[in-house]
Amino acid sequence: MPPRVRFVVRFVLSITLWAVLVGGVCMAGVMVSMRDSYPASPRAVPEESSAGETPRGRIKVAVVVGMSGSVTTDVLGPYEVFARSDRFLVQTVAARREPVPLSGGLHLLPDRTLEETATGDAAPDVVVVPAVVDPEGEAEAPLRSWIGRQAAAGARILGVCAGSRLVAASGLLKGRAATSHWGVIGSLQGDYPDTRWMRGRRYVEDGPVTTTAGVTSGIVGALRLVERLAGEAEARRVGAEVGYPGWSPDASTVIPADEPALADLPYALNAAFPWFQPVVGIGLTPGVGEIDVAAAFEVYAGGSFAARAVALAGTGTVTTRHGATFVADLADGTAPALARLVVPGVGTAGQVDPALVRLAAGRGLTVELPHAGRGAAESGFDPVLRDLAAHADVATARATAKYNEYPVEHLALAGPAWSWRPTLLFLLTAVGAGLLTYVAVPGRRRAASRRRVAEDVSLGE
Repeated sequence: MPPRVRFVVRFVLSITLWAVLVGGVCMAGVMVSMRDSYPASPRAVPEESSAGETPRGRIKVAVVVGMSGSVTTDVLGPYEVFARSDRFLVQTVAARREPVPLSGGLHLLPDRTLEETATGDAAPDVVVVPAVVDPEGEAEAPLRSWIGRQAAAGARILGVCAGSRLVAASGLLKGRAATSHWGVIGSLQGDYPDTRWMRGRRYVEDGPVTTTAGVTSGIVGALRLVERLAGEAEARRVGAEVGYPGWSPDASTVIPADEPALADLPYALNAAFPWFQPVVGIGLTPGVGEIDVAAAFEVYAGGSFAARAVALAGTGTVTTRHGATFVADLADGTAPALARLVVPGVGTAGQVDPALVRLAAGRGLTVELPHAGRGAAESGFDPVLRDLAAHADVATARATAKYNEYPVEHLALAGPAWSWRPTLLFLLTAVGAGLLTYVAVPGRRRAASRRRVAEDVSLGE
């Protein structure tokens, strides 16, 4: 084989092997990140319905959660919007009444099962469909069937973020216009070409089906349905309480049609290189707001991968302001080692669960309250994004906001400029893979040996 051809073959083989090694490490890291984002439940809870008879005269909202796991804010954002209005009755629904994982490390105990809400007075008027881990898999087949049946019975459907894939898999988007998270619309166009997928829209309405853009856009989509079903005045009242930036009933639905960009690199690096990341304990207190909880788990962990989050509480379960039930690890000596202990949705130290205070004291930590002193018009996401920028870096905070399709033009983000921990891990991986490639690729060592022999002969002469 001519020397030039041998060189080209070795070069291609080296690059391929290097890419396989680096790619394998990145893939392993992503698997670890996803495992940590949807961990096993800390404890089992008896499968008993917590809901009594359904009150008449209220608009019934079922926020479904997938057994394979759901995105936290997709679930809790619309949940709080509807629950803030006494015109609505909101319940969480799943195939079985057992703790189901939400992104970032949270576990939700559903109020009712699909079977309990299938027909009669318990059947919903509105169904909120979040993104789930395996929307087209066998585990979610009962959920897809149930969604289709509720739509056929006249329920309005709100598909949040990549929950539009679950709505499409349920057969409800054929011939309709829809939107989704900017990162998945391309694949949705290929998989469901009979749907008119629209980029750059906060939400799209087509008859009884509403779909939204990414993650926090579900809050806006829910406000739109509050306006439709309870009137503009009620929507304005609830909208003022949740404080979504720039929202009003008459605001344009047009938003930036985002695409992958170099500025998104911190998000990818954090997901691919989770090793040595900090562990943040997120303390849950009874009566906490649902969006405040969602912001903490989404921003610190599930929507940024900047840290691993652990839900902690003084008791095994915690009930939120509007009745959602979370299952948490106990805030005692069995809690894992923590870098920080953050308690969302709390304004003063006196409101913190004493068990969390004792845990912090025993670990030499300060109980941090990111929502203390927030402005009256601020969403629960604003303080947590500022805190992420300060404790991680500004680049990660901005990439996290983009992933969540949350506007940050109004925020002053201050902190380190770049995410160095995963960047250094990537560089070490790249160099290590290069060294392994050099040793492993045939021909390189022989060529180096020939050069040394030639040099020795030259010196001998």
